[in-house]
Amino acid sequence: MDIEYRPPEHPYRVIGTTPSRPDGPDKVTGRAVYSADVILPGLVWGEVVRSPHAHALVMGVDTAAAESVPGVLAVVTRADLPRVGSGVIDLAGAPVDIKQATDNILADDRVLYAGHAVAAVAARDRNTAIEAAKLVRVMYEPLPAVTDVDAAMADGAPILLPGMVADHLGEPVSGTNVAWHFRHQFGDPEAGFRDADLVVEREFRFETVHQGYIEPHAATARWDEDGRITLWTSTQGGFGARSQTAGLLGIDPSRVTVMPVEIGGGFGGKTVVFLEPIAALLARKSGQPVKMVMDRKAVFEGSAPAPGGKLAMKIGVREDGCIVAAAADVWFEAGAYPGWVVDTGVKSIFSCYDIPNTRVDGYDVLVNKPKSGAYRAPGAPQVTFATETLVDEICRAQGWDPFEFRRRNAAREGTRRSDGPVFTKIGFVETLEAARSSDHWTTPLRREVGDGRVRGRGVASGFVLHAGRESSVALNLDIDGTVAMTIGSVDIGGSRTSIAMQAAEALGIPGSDVRPTVAHTGAIGFTEISHGSRTTYATGAAAFAAAGRLIDTLRGRAALLWAVDPADVAFDDGTFFAKSDPALELSFLELAGRLDGTGGPVSAVAAVDLPSPGGNVFGTHIVDVEVDKETGRVRVLRYTAVQDAGTAIHPVLVEGQMQGGVAQGIGWALSEGYVMDVDGKMANPGFTDYRMPTAMDLPMIETIIVEVPNPRHPFGVRGAGEVPIVPPVAAVANAIYDAVGVRMSRTPMNPARILEAMSRIPAGSDR
Repeated sequence: MDIEYRPPEHPYRVIGTTPSRPDGPDKVTGRAVYSADVILPGLVWGEVVRSPHAHALVMGVDTAAAESVPGVLAVVTRADLPRVGSGVIDLAGAPVDIKQATDNILADDRVLYAGHAVAAVAARDRNTAIEAAKLVRVMYEPLPAVTDVDAAMADGAPILLPGMVADHLGEPVSGTNVAWHFRHQFGDPEAGFRDADLVVEREFRFETVHQGYIEPHAATARWDEDGRITLWTSTQGGFGARSQTAGLLGIDPSRVTVMPVEIGGGFGGKTVVFLEPIAALLARKSGQPVKMVMDRKAVFEGSAPAPGGKLAMKIGVREDGCIVAAAADVWFEAGAYPGWVVDTGVKSIFSCYDIPNTRVDGYDVLVNKPKSGAYRAPGAPQVTFATETLVDEICRAQGWDPFEFRRRNAAREGTRRSDGPVFTKIGFVETLEAARSSDHWTTPLRREVGDGRVRGRGVASGFVLHAGRESSVALNLDIDGTVAMTIGSVDIGGSRTSIAMQAAEALGIPGSDVRPTVAHTGAIGFTEISHGSRTTYATGAAAFAAAGRLIDTLRGRAALLWAVDPADVAFDDGTFFAKSDPALELSFLELAGRLDGTGGPVSAVAAVDLPSPGGNVFGTHIVDVEVDKETGRVRVLRYTAVQDAGTAIHPVLVEGQMQGGVAQGIGWALSEGYVMDVDGKMANPGFTDYRMPTAMDLPMIETIIVEVPNPRHPFGVRGAGEVPIVPPVAAVANAIYDAVGVRMSRTPMNPARILEAMSRIPAGSDR
C-alpha cells in the first residue's frame, strides 16, 4: 500500500484530537507491571561485582568464598560467556565488535572504567547476593586512567585497547585511543573563508551527562530445560534486547523471547543490554529464574551516558548576510569502547543552514568511562551548542536580526546536508516565522531588576534526523466493530496511543475503537527499537498499511453480502458502498456485525521498512534568563519551544515531548555533568549530587506546534521526541550573553563558571 503523504480528502476525525492514553489507568493506579515487578515461581536475585578501578589489568578472579555462602546458587565470570575473537557482527541493526561488546558485559583481562562488571552472583534473596558479591576476590593491577579527550590523545597516554586497529580517514592505525577519524566535506571551505568578510571561531567543551530515567535497569531471565530463554526487561525494544542477548550468548535469536513490560523512562539509554545476558547465565547455572536490578550508582557508572568532549568551529559570512563557509573538528568521548554518537552528532552540526562550503572532521576517542550511548538526539545538543552560539555571535557583531539571518541562510527543500543527503520538504523556515511572531518574542524583556540581577533573552534553532526502518502491526476485527491492534514497538511516550489513532483514522472509526497491545517478540513481526523518533512515524505507517489491507478484505466481504463485484465496492470515511447502487451502504460497525458466513474472522498484518532521511525535524527556541551577578546563579524565567511536528497526531503528547526535551536540555545547560576524581571515578553518582532540574528550577514551558507534513508518511508525521533537547543549551548560553556579556563555551554553565567568565570582563565595561 502506498504510504506517501496524501492531503486528507475530509477533515481528520481522530488525528489532532487528544484521547486518553489506554495505559493511563494502570499507571496511575499502580497496576502497571514494570521489569522489577516481575515475580516468577522460584525467583532468585542476582548482583553484579563491579570494578573499583577506572583502568586496571584483571590478574585473576576467585569466586570460592562467594560460592560457599549459604543461599548462593551460582557465580558467573567472563569465562561463562562464549570465547570470541574480534569481529564485526550485527546486533539489533548496529554493527559491533563482538569481543568488545562481550567484554563490556563482563570484563575479560582488563577493566576500563570504574563500575565495569567483572562477575555476578545469584542467591535466594537480594541481601545474600549483595553480601556474597563482596566476597568475590578480584586481583587487579591498576593502570593510569584518562577521562577526557585531551588526556586520551596526549603523547604517552595509556592505550585502552592495545589490539585495536583504528580507522583514520580510511587508513588503519594502531596504538591509539582515537578509534575513528572520519570527514565530511563538500565545496571548498578554505576558499569560502577567504571570500568571507567576517570569520568567527571558538572552542567548546561539554561534560558527560546521563539520561536520568527514573526506573533503573532491571531484568528477569528464565532459562528453560529446552534451552529457550524468556526475558522480562526494561528496554526500548524487545527485538533489540532479543538480538543483543542472543548474540552475546552465542545462540540463535529464535531461542530468546522478550516479554512486554512497561518502561519507566529510557531517552535512548535503554536501547542496549547490560543485565540481560548476565541474568540469563545465572539462570542457566542456578536452574532458577533470576532477577537483577541496578542501584542508582550502578546506573550512573555502568550504563551508557551521553558523551562529553570538545569541539572547534569556525563560520564565515559575507557582508550581505550569507554564510559562505563552515568547518568543525568534533572530538567525542567514546567511553571504554568505540562508539557511534560522534557520527550522528556531525549529521546535525550545520544542518539548519544552506552552506556551500563545509568540512567536518569527527573523532571517536576512547576514555576510561562507560561506553557512551544514545540520549535523545544523540550528539546533536553538543554540536548545536557550538553552531548556534557562533550564529548568535555573528548576528550581534553585525547588528543583524537573529531570525532574519537564520531565515536567509535556512535549509529548505533541496538543501544538501553537510554529510550528503538532500532535504525533502521541511519546516525550518516555518519554525523561525512562528517564533518571531510569538507572544514571547514580541513581549519586551525587563533587563534590570535590582540587587545585582540582570536578564537576557536567547534564541537557538536545532535539527535532528529521525530513523525509519522496520515495524510490524497486526489488526484483528471484532464483531462489535472494534479492532484489536498488536504492535512490537515499546511505548516510551504514549506511542501506542498515537499509533492506534492512525489506524482508527485510516479505518474511519473512533480512536477508542482501536485497542493497542504491545506484544512479546514471538507474537508479532520484527519491529525496530523505539528510538530515534521513529515509533509514531514508522509503526504508524505500518498501522496505516495494515488498515488498508483490512479495508481491502472488508470490501470483499461487502461484495459477498451484496452479490456485486469486489471492484464495485468503495470505502470512504468509515463507510462501504457500492459504486453502482447508492442504496447499498454499510458503516464499518454495521459490516463488522454481518460477517458471519462470509469467510471467517477478518484480520490484517503489515510491515514497513521506511527510509530514515524521510523524517527531518527542526525546532526554534526562545528563552529568558535572570543572572545574579554576585552569585552567578541563573534562573530560567520563560521558555518557548517551536517545533515542526509534520502532523501532530496527538497534540498533547507532542507538547509533552517538547516540554520534556526542553527540561532535560536546561539541565545540560546549567547543572548536569559527570564529575570525575583524580583516580578516574565518578564523584557524583546519585541524584543528590548529579543535579537534574526539578519543578522548582523550571517555568511553564510554552509550546508552538508547526505542521509541515512529511512527504514520506501517509499522515505527514515527523518524530517529536528528539529535537526538543537540541536548541536549549545554545539558547541558554545566548541568553546569558545577552544578560551579562560573556560567551559561555563549556557546559554545564554553573555559577562558578559564570563568575569566572565574568571576572574576565574588562574593567570599565558597561557590563
